[in-house]
Amino acid sequence: MQIQKNVSLKPYNTFGVDVSCNQLICVDREDEIPYLFQEKVFDTRFFILGGGSNVLFTQNYDGNIVHMRTKGIDIVKETENEVFIKVAAGELWDDFVDFCIRHAYYGIENLIGIPSLVGSSPVQNIGAYGVELKDVMHSVEGIYVGNNKPFVLNNADCEFAYRSSVFKKALKNKCLVTQVLFRLSKIKQFTLTYKALRDELPYDDADLNLQKVAQAVLKVRNSKLPDVRKIGSAGSFFKNPVIPKSRFVTLIDKYPSLIHFDTDNGEVKLAAGQLVEIAGWKGKRLNDAGVYPLQALVIVNYGNAGGKELLDLSMEIQKDVFERFEIQLEPEVNIMF
Repeated sequence: MQIQKNVSLKPYNTFGVDVSCNQLICVDREDEIPYLFQEKVFDTRFFILGGGSNVLFTQNYDGNIVHMRTKGIDIVKETENEVFIKVAAGELWDDFVDFCIRHAYYGIENLIGIPSLVGSSPVQNIGAYGVELKDVMHSVEGIYVGNNKPFVLNNADCEFAYRSSVFKKALKNKCLVTQVLFRLSKIKQFTLTYKALRDELPYDDADLNLQKVAQAVLKVRNSKLPDVRKIGSAGSFFKNPVIPKSRFVTLIDKYPSLIHFDTDNGEVKLAAGQLVEIAGWKGKRLNDAGVYPLQALVIVNYGNAGGKELLDLSMEIQKDVFERFEIQLEPEVNIMF
């Protein structure tokens, strides 16, 4: 365990925003968790920080930041067709994806390149290129911070939805995730429903394998998203809005090129990035805060933008999109005040 006072969080958030917190507690082993309760860390203001890839700090954080760095990838059950893998919350997501690719476990290869920790993945229900975490996760283990009681939540308990889960709703800031159990296939199968990904991988490739799919995903991803090691961002800043069918019919008359997807409940999902682009924000820059020129859904920090500047930019985008489409974009990023 490492405890630091009044430390900068710049290395701990992919936006690269330079803010500080009162106390940063990095947990390296699960047997260190009781210390958090002994010292009443959760009795004052606190935030459990994962990979920092889905958070925007708008000011210094007046409280405790808990950051899990626990490690471990263990096969707990295996059959002829599938494998169950328990992964510690502090494992880097890409390290786990690489593990699965090396061992020919199918299901999460489309999620390569997401800058996250494994423990954060259920919170956001991370997803990319036709696959979401809910498709491969079996259960989550952790501790309720209010009473120091352990819990196990199965897939259905997590109430997964588009970029959401029970951890962002009823259990928001009430759980410390310690382990995630995944259920993956040992049978060769791929999800290639995303057009850009299909274009990189011809269907008649008899030698198609996990490595090729992962490489194609990274190629598509890198063509649209910035490398957070070079340009600060949190990936997609806004959720794709879902609107009533009646509202869509009105919009498509005025904007016939709107990208859209029918949902299971009869509504229509639109591409937030396209709405931002039509509103004229793609590639715009206000000092060091800007909209990425290759993907309008991504807000970036070109160097020294503060969290408030990035937030103000996002609010201006929301305002213009609403004025044009009467659609209120909802942030996908967790905004900390």
